Amino acid sequence: MLIDGHGREVTYLRVSVTERCNFRCQYCMPEKPFSWVPREKLLSFEELFLFIKVAIDEGIKKIRITGGEPLLRRDLDKFIKMINDYKNDMDLALTTNAYLLAPVAQKLANAGLKRVNISLDTLKPQVAQQIAQKDVLDKVLKGIDAAQKAGLFVKLNTVPLKGVNDGEILDLLEFAKSRNMPIRFIEYMENTHANQNLKGMIGEEILKVIASRYKFEDKGRQGASPAWLYALEDGYTFGIIDPHKHDFCESCNRIRLTAEGMLIPCLYFDEAMSIKDSVREGDIAGAAEVLRTVLANKPEKNRWSKEDNETSARAFYETGG
Repeated sequence: MLIDGHGREVTYLRVSVTERCNFRCQYCMPEKPFSWVPREKLLSFEELFLFIKVAIDEGIKKIRITGGEPLLRRDLDKFIKMINDYKNDMDLALTTNAYLLAPVAQKLANAGLKRVNISLDTLKPQVAQQIAQKDVLDKVLKGIDAAQKAGLFVKLNTVPLKGVNDGEILDLLEFAKSRNMPIRFIEYMENTHANQNLKGMIGEEILKVIASRYKFEDKGRQGASPAWLYALEDGYTFGIIDPHKHDFCESCNRIRLTAEGMLIPCLYFDEAMSIKDSVREGDIAGAAEVLRTVLANKPEKNRWSKEDNETSARAFYETGG
């Protein structure tokens, strides 16, 4: 069992397999040039897997593969199979923009992937191009369809932005509802790599829009999930993720591993430790010691707040934010 310095059990590991992305989203890295970490600096799948085995043996029960855009990493299905073969009851998930998903969805499901979170910020091609700086919507929608056909559980994530996609909240809710997919509206997370002119919608504003058409019941938070859930009268459930509040930090159960081997205790926390040397030397005990140290130093809460907000210097595309 993995217990952090505040007594919380850690059972969830997010693994970034690349910082590369084929989108240039306004809220993530709109000005990022196509210059990336040299491939030799990235951990191989075998090196990542060595640490993952340590983490599973110590008590990790859920693993989410992230990026950047993880589908840009070649042979991702083989990496997923490595994890699934080691522990086939692992809650194994993927976060993706779905642009490359359609041709590989069935292959990923066959390898052992169970769930996929897909970013969908708009149903309008021109708005999708404005956000991602690329014509992406058609392939994203085909990726969503392919994931469902492959039997993967699909959840949608949306970042509402004022003056950009704020008029589509109800349309996106109804799109997700019609396909029996949960949707989570995520407050824009300030960071130095984003377009600094962006203004996000807060949870109360999102709920006000939904209340203009639907009645819903407050269902609260389930387990260690960061989402606050609401149920429509027909039972369909949607969620709001508000990182500016710290209430979900109280039950935080996750740590993050970057493609370069940095083990990060919190998305909005700049301190980290590297496992690279340990796994490249096959030093399992050393990797386990880094894990214990990072857990001991895991912060009690993130550094966002509505009153005294900080802006993260870490690029979220490095950590699957």
